[in-house]
Amino acid sequence: METIAQVSEIAEAQLIRSVLQGHGIEAVIPHEQTAEIAPPYLWASGGISVQVAEADAATARTILASTMNDAEAAIRREQDAAEEE
Repeated sequence: METIAQVSEIAEAQLIRSVLQGHGIEAVIPHEQTAEIAPPYLWASGGISVQVAEADAATARTILASTMNDAEAAIRREQDAAEEE
């Protein structure tokens, strides 16, 4: 397994996993239960990891980058619309 994201919030890790699974890539969050009940233990080690099979890592990173670009574009459109009002 290869870590493709390291985040500070369990909800963000779960969202990333969901996005990847929606694209057919199996993703796991090692120590998910620890992250839910005792996040400081994972923060001390660098955060909450999201992992995929090594063969899927490049595709997963591309999907996440595309998803972030789409989200940022949507936020900009929403901000522009709010400014026009």
